[in-house]
Amino acid sequence: MKPRAGGALTSIMIVLTLTTGMIEAVGFLALGPVFTAMQTGNLLLLSFAVTGAAGLSPAAAGVSCAGFVAGALLGSLLESTVDTRGHRWFAPALFGEGVLLGLAALVAWRGGVDGPGGPVAGHHFAVTALVAAAMGVRNITTLRVRVPDVPTTLSTRALTAFLGGLPHVADPRIGSGARHEGRRFASIGAMFAGGVLGALLLHEGVRPAAVLGVPCVLVLLLGVASWMAPERRTSEPG
Repeated sequence: MKPRAGGALTSIMIVLTLTTGMIEAVGFLALGPVFTAMQTGNLLLLSFAVTGAAGLSPAAAGVSCAGFVAGALLGSLLESTVDTRGHRWFAPALFGEGVLLGLAALVAWRGGVDGPGGPVAGHHFAVTALVAAAMGVRNITTLRVRVPDVPTTLSTRALTAFLGGLPHVADPRIGSGARHEGRRFASIGAMFAGGVLGALLLHEGVRPAAVLGVPCVLVLLLGVASWMAPERRTSEPG
């Protein structure tokens, strides 16, 4: 059963976008540099790394890609199975993502993953794989929910649509008006704010495990909120 569309669902997706910024701050500044949610950037890092570009790890990028693929496949299987049985799939998807983020934080804590500039070890790859898997689940969830203008793991399309919807430039084919523009602006702002918050915490010496713990808690709380909210009673494909 698909979650009820509206302001509450949009707010959940905006908070998820905020967590993406924090998660990518950990990936780029403490684990790689590597991306775990924005696989376009990660594929480019991988392409640069295989040429021997300084400071880039093909292993880290490859692990992230593999983790993301595994998470997307498992997330799709989970959500489709739950949906086919007529149950809520959105909250379980958030719980699954939150558990993966929690495991990543635990591995980072026990493995002594340090902040920016620390040595890269096997624990870094394990954390990268778990976070990327969580983001694979996230991307499947986002595709199924289909909240307009809030993709949660990238901002290029939201920024382009925002610019295309500005007064005197508005393109009716992409949607314009206060509601559309408000969602796009919130999506862009949330991604930026999450990146700033994550980077600031790391800069102040907060351990990556603790920084990952914040998105973990937020995602789990959103799952609880979604589970308690009323749902549509009709099954909807995709």
